[in-house]
Amino acid sequence: MLPNSNYSEEKDMKNRQYLMMLLSLLLVFVLALAACGGEPAAEEPAEEPAPTETVEPMAEEVEPAAEEAEEAEPVAEESESVAEEAAETEAPAAEEEEMAGDGGTAVCEEPVKVGLITDVTGDLSIYGAHMLRSFPYGMEYVAGAPGEKVSDEQWTFQIDDCTVEIYIQDDQSAAENTATVARELIEVEDVDILVGTVSSSATATLQELARENKIPLIVAPAAANDITGANFNEYTFRTSRNNYQDTVNLCEYLVQDYSTFVQIAPDYAFGYGGAAAYRDACTLFGGEFVSDDIFAPADTTEFTPYMEEILDSGADAFLVTWAGGGFVPMMQAATDLGVLDEMNMGASFVDNVVMPVFFGNNIGNTSGIIYHYTAADNEVNDWLVAKTMENDGVPPDLFDADAMNAALLFGNALRATGGDASADALISAMEGMEFEGPKGTIYIRPEDHVAIQDMYIVTLTNLDDPEFKFFDYVETNRPDVPCLLPEELQDRCGDLPIGSLSGK
Repeated sequence: MLPNSNYSEEKDMKNRQYLMMLLSLLLVFVLALAACGGEPAAEEPAEEPAPTETVEPMAEEVEPAAEEAEEAEPVAEESESVAEEAAETEAPAAEEEEMAGDGGTAVCEEPVKVGLITDVTGDLSIYGAHMLRSFPYGMEYVAGAPGEKVSDEQWTFQIDDCTVEIYIQDDQSAAENTATVARELIEVEDVDILVGTVSSSATATLQELARENKIPLIVAPAAANDITGANFNEYTFRTSRNNYQDTVNLCEYLVQDYSTFVQIAPDYAFGYGGAAAYRDACTLFGGEFVSDDIFAPADTTEFTPYMEEILDSGADAFLVTWAGGGFVPMMQAATDLGVLDEMNMGASFVDNVVMPVFFGNNIGNTSGIIYHYTAADNEVNDWLVAKTMENDGVPPDLFDADAMNAALLFGNALRATGGDASADALISAMEGMEFEGPKGTIYIRPEDHVAIQDMYIVTLTNLDDPEFKFFDYVETNRPDVPCLLPEELQDRCGDLPIGSLSGK
């Protein structure tokens, strides 16, 4: 019996040891379960802000750490640090959206399509290049992130939950080409909005097509008064200035030094608008025109007879409204005949590239300019300058601001509508809109869709600075110009002066 009794005791001892081992394993399991179940719950808030790729790796780090209870606490601290870094990384984009004038969140079921028409290979392609460069930058600024350049003719951007596709067409500043490419954008690509173009005459064609097809149009950089005057329709907006804004900016300064004027302009809409605006503005501020306005064909290369007429007028200063290559032979004729020795030239300064050609004999002159990157002083301009210097190796030029502002107007309008890209929604959003751009605050006048904006007076100090720092800043003006709508639409003008600065 004794052997059997010892066996039973040994068996009981083994059973008790086995039971203790099971209890120990169970306790270990419970502790492990508590470690796995407790820590991830504490980490959930850190994962909440994870719509961006920056935060996702943090979430992956937490999961393996939770498998080992002794490492859970340090990983929690590391996760918080990563979340803070992610928030800091996202902050600039959020700041850009706020600076761009975010008016809501855009949500779109289908891509929104923009047709950008500009001069890529024509006579005014030097200005089309500004549009091609800075319209995408404006879209990037609104979106808070760079877009995808699909090809030279297409970009894609993401504004909130809206995919925006940009389709680019070259019209060579010829109205017949403008009509062709605009119809392709409307009928083939089914664009929701048009942007363009450089030539004022081509823009008139684009306006009519936008009206016929009930598609909003943002004009940039064409300047003719008629765009938001005689040719106005409810679908046409602009971020470019008009002739009147040029002349008010310049005449208010010129009449301080000169009393009598004569002027020359090209024989088409841009020239007519410039001449009428110069005559109105300089007269209003106290100047006098001593000769009839001189109009020359836009393709003129021999300016001698025109310069002789200017010289014979005996005016204190001659005013020039011109765009394109004709300015070079004009200045050559003025120099050869001694016109510049007898009278001052009043003309707004132009783009960085051709300044040395056009104004080589004008060092020390003070005049107006639409935009120069050294004159504008605001955060959006700083951002644009940094972008073009980094990516293009040059600062922004004369019409880069118009291009970026066109994108900002569209992008902010799309946000304001919540992503509704219908004509009615975009028109309602853009009328009266105010936003910050490279030229400061832009206000889209609801009466006639003129873009009220800053203009600059600067003094030309040199023409050889490698970064095109040609000017000393003098002052900023913000011309308030008349409503130029045709008679049948003048009820829209409200309290604005109609037809001229005096309203008479």
